[in-house]
Amino acid sequence: MQQLVFATNNKHKLEEVAAKLNGQIKLLSLDDIGCHDDIEETGLSFAENASIKSRHIFYKYHVNCFGDDSGLEVAALNNEPGIYSARYAGTHGNHQANMDKVLEGLKDSDNRSARFKTVISLMWEGREHFFEGVVDGTIRRERSGTDGFGYDPIFEPEGYNITFAEMSMDEKNAISHRGRAMEKLLAFLNELA
Repeated sequence: MQQLVFATNNKHKLEEVAAKLNGQIKLLSLDDIGCHDDIEETGLSFAENASIKSRHIFYKYHVNCFGDDSGLEVAALNNEPGIYSARYAGTHGNHQANMDKVLEGLKDSDNRSARFKTVISLMWEGREHFFEGVVDGTIRRERSGTDGFGYDPIFEPEGYNITFAEMSMDEKNAISHRGRAMEKLLAFLNELA
């Protein structure tokens, strides 16, 4: 079975991607390959940040790998938080504070449209390939649901009347930005098989 390193230690992302791979490829985390480097995301776009991660791992460990960068883009906030989604309120990974800041920024706005976007950079046999996934939706006025992570409790995907945080992992994976980007990556890998 082929192995592929996912350049992340984010438990939630690993679970989502592992579920999507469905045992087709053995997914390894940074921890699995003994990488404890702090890979700084200094890019100015999702693609640049994803590339920084995948290239770092590929050139240091010489393994096929991919990195992703994802975020929430809210139309009425000039597409913020964007690449700063994980640290929008200042502290990295403070989901409650990040959601509070988005909700505060939208309190007087009727335009609640937003989208989640993922860009994956795959380093495969020394060549880089990009895959993108987007899901459109709206920002709820209040949190709803307890599953998922990040902005999931306030994001309602288009065509649904529940948030990502109210969906099972399988339901979310079927329509999420990361799920859509992973489907493109898997299609690419299947063509190589």
